[in-house]
Amino acid sequence: MTEAVDLDALLESVTDEASFIAFVDALASDFALERELERQNPSRAYSAGALGWENGTVDAVLGAAAAWGNSSSLRNREFSDANPWRRCATILYAGKWYE
Repeated sequence: MTEAVDLDALLESVTDEASFIAFVDALASDFALERELERQNPSRAYSAGALGWENGTVDAVLGAAAAWGNSSSLRNREFSDANPWRRCATILYAGKWYE
């Protein structure tokens, strides 16, 4: 079984297309690892999964990412980033935990 990656640290290193793709790949691996961990030992209903995933399907992840992206850009610029690659990575990452 693959080890979990520190997605927060990896997110901070996103600066260009290559590092964005590496982040997306790590995010996908994190999702796959959570699904495996959940198969072995399911979390309680209505709680985050073993690795903190609140959304368990691709459509839920992408929907949450879009909702967070829209909400964060409307309410303040704190979550905006001058680096568009990191902003895109952050939006996708939010799909993991935003409800």
